[in-house]
Order: sequence, then structure tokens, then C-alpha cells
Amino acid sequence: MSLLKDKVAVVSGAGSGIGRAVAEAYAREGAKVVIADINVEHGEATVKAIKENGGDAFFVKADSSKAEENQKLVQAVVAQYGRLDIACNNAGMGGPAKPTGEYDPADWDRVIALNLSGVFYACRYQLEQMVKNGGGSIVNIASIHGEVAAPNSPAYTASKHGVVGLTKNIAVEYGQKNIRCNAVGPGYIETPLLSDHMDKNTIAAIAAKCAMNRLGTPQEVAELVVFLSSDKSSFTTGSYIIADGGYTAV
Repeated sequence: MSLLKDKVAVVSGAGSGIGRAVAEAYAREGAKVVIADINVEHGEATVKAIKENGGDAFFVKADSSKAEENQKLVQAVVAQYGRLDIACNNAGMGGPAKPTGEYDPADWDRVIALNLSGVFYACRYQLEQMVKNGGGSIVNIASIHGEVAAPNSPAYTASKHGVVGLTKNIAVEYGQKNIRCNAVGPGYIETPLLSDHMDKNTIAAIAAKCAMNRLGTPQEVAELVVFLSSDKSSFTTGSYIIADGGYTAV
């Protein structure tokens, strides 16, 4: 398939989970993909997987929570491929589980720095380049907690609500410059972010709350991201689309 033929894409947090699935799906659809992650081993593994399947990719180590590293990432993309057409801003973290009145300000700052400020920094420099290109598509990975509460995760909830608001602002500001910006809100997905912080009983209880009675897969989220990144969604911008198996339907 070739929905993204001749496009250049960048994916943050692409060393594992949803980010890796998005990067692999982009490559499968014909895009040249820049893999960004703070974990070199994981990032290089994604590049290797893409190349083994005939795709074109390279890795850039980047800390998404820092403005200057987001700027350097875009510069590296342009130096390698000459342009930037698509961006999926996926890097994020959950943070510790504590109620708001007990939440450590240092933990708050750390989560907000990556999950919200990091998305702003990424968009800031991606937009600058896409204006030069004459267009582009940005997909920000939010969460179902961009709409509903995640008790004992105030920083995570606030950051994801912020990503949704930022996405809408960008869509309005750049709609007439041929740049689209949308957000995806995954529900509970089978990723290290989930399995590393929850036991099997908790995961089973969460799955039972979904209308489909299961967790989602990174690949299912990636298919939605591909659609929003492609011309198939040419009249879709400023949207926040949830993929949660019906978790928030009740």
C-alpha cells in the first residue's frame, strides 16, 4: 500500500509501543520515517525492523521534553530527507500514582515537561518547517484522559487535556496554510507503559470496563494515526478522536 508514498515522517517515542507501531505503519505505507527516542537501543531496533521490511528509516536520539532537542530533530530530518510532511508526537509518560493533594511538585513538572511542553516544542519546530514545505499533517497522541479523569494521576490528566487544547489551537491557526493537526486519544493499550505499572488483575479489570472486553493493540491505534496523517482525512483537522474499545462510552 502507498497512502504515504514519498512523504517524510517523524515519530517521537518510536522505540516501543504505540510509537513503534506508528513508525512501522508509516513505513509500510511508503513514508521515509525518522525514529526519535531517548532510548538508543529501542530506537535502533525500530529502524532495523523497518529496513528489514524494505522501508527507509533512520534514528535520532532526542529528549522530547527539551525545546532545543526538538529543534535539532527537525533539522536532522530536513538534512536527511529535505523536508517534513508528517509528524506523530507520541513520546509521553504516566508519572507516579498519588492524589492531587499529595502529588510531588517535582513529579508534576517532570510529567508536564514531557507530555505537554514536549508536544508544544515538537509542534513549534514542525510547524515552522511545514510552512516552508507548503503543508503537512501533525497527529498528537493524547489519551482518553484528555477527556475524562484518571484518578491519582493529576499531572497526566492535565497534560493530556492540554494536548487536546493545543491541537485545536494549531488547527485553527494553520488551517489556511495547508497544515492539519489532530489528536488521538488511545484507551488502555497493550504497551510497556501499561504492563510496567499495573499487575495482571488490574489490567483484567480495566479490560472488563471496555465494551469490547479487551485491551487495544498498538497496531490498532497506528491505523487511525495513518488515516489522520494521509490525504484520506484531508477535511479533518482540530479533531480529537478516541480509540478505546468503548471504555468512555458509558
